[in-house]
Amino acid sequence: MTGDAKTIVITGASDGIGAAAARQLEASGDRLILVGRSVEKTRAVAAESGAEWFTADFARLDDVRELAARILDAVGDARIDVLANNAGGIFGDRTPTVDGHEKTFQVNHLAPFLLTNLLLPRLLQSDAAVINTSSVGHRLFGHLEIDDLDNARKYSANKAYGDAKLANILFTKSLHTKFHADGLSSVAFHPGTVRTNFAADSSSIMRLVYQSFLGRFLLTGVEEGGSILRWFIEGTPDETWFSGAYYDERTLSNRVNPQVDDAALAEALWQKSAELVGIPSR
Repeated sequence: MTGDAKTIVITGASDGIGAAAARQLEASGDRLILVGRSVEKTRAVAAESGAEWFTADFARLDDVRELAARILDAVGDARIDVLANNAGGIFGDRTPTVDGHEKTFQVNHLAPFLLTNLLLPRLLQSDAAVINTSSVGHRLFGHLEIDDLDNARKYSANKAYGDAKLANILFTKSLHTKFHADGLSSVAFHPGTVRTNFAADSSSIMRLVYQSFLGRFLLTGVEEGGSILRWFIEGTPDETWFSGAYYDERTLSNRVNPQVDDAALAEALWQKSAELVGIPSR
């Protein structure tokens, strides 16, 4: 690594746009730390991209806690310049995790919320960027209720996914509000409707698009999705992209769910998420 090289952590890197971005960053000279659920897939992507790698199942919060400790041990006293929270997915019937949370909400929001907070002291020391992969689904399907984040009252695969992706944007805004003055930057983005195995295990109508012949005509190539993630990773906060904002691919977007602009909701979500994962509120 050169003196100007970054240390970049990418979750959800065993497949899809995370893997594509890692491969594209191989020649950058940056230090890549990849996180995936599958040992075989993550190891293969790491070999292709010259990266270090760890595995974790975000449906288990203890895995996330162990992951954070292993990342900090690996980097030692070095910086963490970018954390790309890219892991996620849409699932089928309402399934509780071992931690007692609805799986979609935990994997897409609670796990990255916990990981970010466990790494936060180092991220603040590094004036880091936190990049959250969201989705246009936040606008189409999301409506958060703080007293029912696990959708116990009214569950559908689409709503659970929309709520989680909405939570990603509110988390982004809270990171900006709480820590941008201290040097941390955050952004959320929709990567395009990317042609991957996304939704393969879901009962959602979205599975029909992603997993059928329709996907050949409607979806973005995975390499293009990876290049969008790479654009945020390599970009300069508040020059390339604005901290606290939501982007539709590379375009700053105002087409958002009305709850995105609810500052009280963002703060309530932060405090409730901290309670659910067992960390101090900030």
